[in-house]
Amino acid sequence: MRHLQKIGFFLFCAPFITFSAYAVDIYPVRPVKIIAPQAPGGGVDIVGRIIADQLRIATGQSFLIDNQAGAGGAIAAKMTARAAPDGYTLMIGYVATHGTNPAVKKNIYDPIKDFTAIGMIGGTPNILVASKTVPVKTLQEFITYAKANPSKADYGTSGVGTLNHLLMEEFKTVSGIPSMAVPYRSIGQAFTDSIGGQIQVIFPGLSAAMPHIREGSFKPLAITGEKRNPLMPNVPTFKESGFEGFNSLTWYGIVGPPGLPIAIRDQLNKTLAQILAKPEVQKLLADQAITIMPMTPDRFEKYITAEVKHWTEVARVSKVEAD
Repeated sequence: MRHLQKIGFFLFCAPFITFSAYAVDIYPVRPVKIIAPQAPGGGVDIVGRIIADQLRIATGQSFLIDNQAGAGGAIAAKMTARAAPDGYTLMIGYVATHGTNPAVKKNIYDPIKDFTAIGMIGGTPNILVASKTVPVKTLQEFITYAKANPSKADYGTSGVGTLNHLLMEEFKTVSGIPSMAVPYRSIGQAFTDSIGGQIQVIFPGLSAAMPHIREGSFKPLAITGEKRNPLMPNVPTFKESGFEGFNSLTWYGIVGPPGLPIAIRDQLNKTLAQILAKPEVQKLLADQAITIMPMTPDRFEKYITAEVKHWTEVARVSKVEAD
């Protein structure tokens, strides 16, 4: 009798199991929303639209960007964490939402438990630049100048606890310069004030800095990463300049809500890898100073974990905490 009950239970559940597997097999069957935790026109938005368009081409289904700016990406992250884990709400997770924010903002969300890591897209290095009015040409000259002129080496950030803020605090710790942070609402405002003479240095992403370097408003001193960047081949790395460990990137990836079916996660990861292997996509991302960095979901999750650990320690040493 008990054996017959088990058979009956299986026959009752079989249609639902079959339907669930079928739903995964034919995913996606309707438009997918990709939340971009930044206003239109920013780096996250640009990367998101490139990938969304390629996902549309690869799957034949619409992938729509939903810009949700605010709180350094925390609003978008919380929306994603609360979304149904069905594959129809994804997010461009990046260094702010899954690196620096959890390091400096207490109890906003768990960057690992509250999300499903799907795959890395790529990253761009950060570059320390000085206003053309600062009388230095190299990183060592800047350190000497900053120590001799502590009131003339203030730096601009895009906000308390952002990557460019924490990077500069990390550099201050190892170099001993007495520079003071001046927070702005955006890195663009910091550039504007630096051109006007209010601040002297900025540590932005390469893509944000390139136009200002090319027009001669700023002088590049050193760039993060293991090797020189082909877009700025004459700019030495921090390692070349005597400072190990400055390999941080402004990186971008795709995450989903917690509990996303493994089959959907792996399908998205496989499709993303195929997209990133296309020369035309690599060219589109290279135009934004982004080097592709394909990763499996497990490797991407470990990368996020390491990022949060690193920036948490930098924030602790530098006593940086954001509301």
